[in-house]
Amino acid sequence: MTADQQQSEQQVVKHRHRAEGPQKHIIVFIFSIVLTAIAFAVVAAGDVNPVFAVILLLVMAVLQVFLQMGYWMHLKDKGHLMIILFMIGGFFVAGLAIIMALFWVWW
Repeated sequence: MTADQQQSEQQVVKHRHRAEGPQKHIIVFIFSIVLTAIAFAVVAAGDVNPVFAVILLLVMAVLQVFLQMGYWMHLKDKGHLMIILFMIGGFFVAGLAIIMALFWVWW
């Protein structure tokens, strides 16, 4: 590898690190705070239909999970496919365990 190729590769790496600055993390943090504030307001209001409140809270919880995993745990980056697959497998096993526990208790 020549010196010019090394220098251009280092510039690409520096540019990549510059693009991954704290701006995205700050935006995701603010979005998480807004989702939490909305959830608190829905529960604190008390006059909201309970079914609507539960559905809204579940949707916002799923959004927060994806935000947290994608940006704070860096699962959006390359090289995390196996980790994502293992997490999906864990969610599947946990879901099966919950379903089996419900069947065991109710039938």
